[in-house]
Amino acid sequence: MKTTTLKISIILFFTITLGYSQGTSEFFSKADAFFKTNVKNGRVAYASIKQDPSSLNELVAMAENISVNTSNAKEYQAFWINGYNLSVIKGIVDNYPIKSPLNKKGFFDKITYTIGGTNTTLNDIENKLLRAKFPKEARFHFVLVCAGLGCPPIISEAYVPGKLEAQLDRQTKLALNNPKFIRVNKNKVGLSKIFEWYTGDFTQGGKSLVDYVNQYRTEALPVKAKVSFYDYNWALNGTK
Repeated sequence: MKTTTLKISIILFFTITLGYSQGTSEFFSKADAFFKTNVKNGRVAYASIKQDPSSLNELVAMAENISVNTSNAKEYQAFWINGYNLSVIKGIVDNYPIKSPLNKKGFFDKITYTIGGTNTTLNDIENKLLRAKFPKEARFHFVLVCAGLGCPPIISEAYVPGKLEAQLDRQTKLALNNPKFIRVNKNKVGLSKIFEWYTGDFTQGGKSLVDYVNQYRTEALPVKAKVSFYDYNWALNGTK
């Protein structure tokens, strides 16, 4: 009896320490393998997935009934970030070939996915399940990938609880130091439309948009830079 109790305690200890619940460990592992196989240099191999969608369909099926709670914030966030990115890929693959997610009516706000025990749209994952639950976390905008080239690039690994803080920081720094994403011309700065659409997320606490960007820049933008927003590129982020 004592031996059995000890084994259960050890299992629970490592589960809690690693930041996984019983339902998410296999999901994160298989999601990681999927992204490593199908994502390269920020682009997704939609054509290959279309030919053999078995691994994607398995992940989508696994995600349907997984339960996560905000009490374990990192697990919750990692699950829904992966869930969003996988659902985007599922939406593209289901309609492939397609040149842009905007070519499918309702791609973000009408089409629903059964994930985490609920039917939800991509917009609701982003805005209700992530941004509304964690309103101070603006870094979500650099890891949720909408299938357009205007979005920060998708990574070839899964987001996992134990590494999530480092992953969020890394992807934010990569985006905000990328000259194609933050376009600097002397005292003029071109920012992605993301900063216009979600200005409030980046200007909390009295920060300006330049203040927010400079937190992650190797070479700071001019404090009084003239900010504009360049057109968003909705062309598909598929492999060439």
